[in-house]
Amino acid sequence: MPDARAAILGRLRSARSAAPPASDFSVVERKTWAPAARVERLRAAMTAVHTEFLDVTTEGWPEEIRAFLAAQGAKTVALGTSPEARRLAEACARAGAPRVLTYDKPVEELKAALFDEADAGFTSVRSAIADTGSLVLWPSPEEPRLLSLVPPLHVALLSAATIRDTLLSLMREEGWAKGLPPNALLVSGPSKTADIEQTLAYGVHGPKRLVVAVAP
Repeated sequence: MPDARAAILGRLRSARSAAPPASDFSVVERKTWAPAARVERLRAAMTAVHTEFLDVTTEGWPEEIRAFLAAQGAKTVALGTSPEARRLAEACARAGAPRVLTYDKPVEELKAALFDEADAGFTSVRSAIADTGSLVLWPSPEEPRLLSLVPPLHVALLSAATIRDTLLSLMREEGWAKGLPPNALLVSGPSKTADIEQTLAYGVHGPKRLVVAVAP
């Protein structure tokens, strides 16, 4: 037994001191698409899992998103304090609807309103991944995580220019190795779960609807 123990420990020590094998990313690196193809690939993948899309313009998106929310019957939209959120809030104020619930206080003070009154939540999107059909959300004090989690409708503003080919290319181009937020989120569709019979139910653990507003 002592000899066996020594042999096992010896192999473990040798493995620990050995250089790790070089990573081969060539398969992923070959996945590249033209900008227009990235948009279509993202749209196809996310639509397949019940994500909805709204095409908006570069300058007119605040009013276009506001009008969409009103048409969906949203009476209250929750948003943060980012520049994008302020533009949408201004559009809502000009039109008089929907009512804006600004996430600018501790969650304890806003919890009741977020859960009981917010029909929709709005966030910007840092980037997206064509390969997997995913949005990248980067929660911050200006756009807390709950904005994309609590309201039953989540509207996410995406610039088509920020769509990357793969997660690998995204991490490299944006320098993720230099630092990450407490939770970087990859979102592909609305919240869903299934029971033992594989019957899908939407909105159990998050928003029932995800609408991606795509600007050029």
